[in-house]
Amino acid sequence: MLTLKGEKLYLRALEPEDLEFLHDLENNEEFWEVSATQAPFSKFILKKYLENSHLDIYEVKQLRLVICNLKQHPIGLIDIFDFEPRDRRAAIGILIAKPEERQKGFGAESLSLVCKYCFKHLGLHQVYANITADNERSLRLFENCGFTQAGLKKEWTFIDGRFKDEYLYQLINKNVH
Repeated sequence: MLTLKGEKLYLRALEPEDLEFLHDLENNEEFWEVSATQAPFSKFILKKYLENSHLDIYEVKQLRLVICNLKQHPIGLIDIFDFEPRDRRAAIGILIAKPEERQKGFGAESLSLVCKYCFKHLGLHQVYANITADNERSLRLFENCGFTQAGLKKEWTFIDGRFKDEYLYQLINKNVH
């Protein structure tokens, strides 16, 4: 699919050999805040998840894609979730695993590719993201990719003993009605 290949990277479906990569990401407490995780995942559970990752987005309401550099190494994940075909919308979440891979354009290219996929192949009217107010890199990333701030949810998430505000960002497909 040309919509999932860019200049610096490509997006692909999960494969059984992604188990270690997925295990490392899901069990890294640094990422738990952005993934709404509160407990580690076993390899057994993740293996079962991988075995079911082929299920249709219309059935499970989500799709996880692996972000790979052109050397075919996984560098992150991008998720389409809370897929609502009737309302033609879905949420997007993105994670670049290693700090040295961040701020190199991988996030922007991945986000652009997945938005094109959502609009072209899923026929979505809009995609959106929920981002805590202190996640400046993500706020900048989504703004630079054309998302606009649609709202502020005051004291929305409880993290590390305090409430954080969360912004709602949207990208509306002007070509679909």
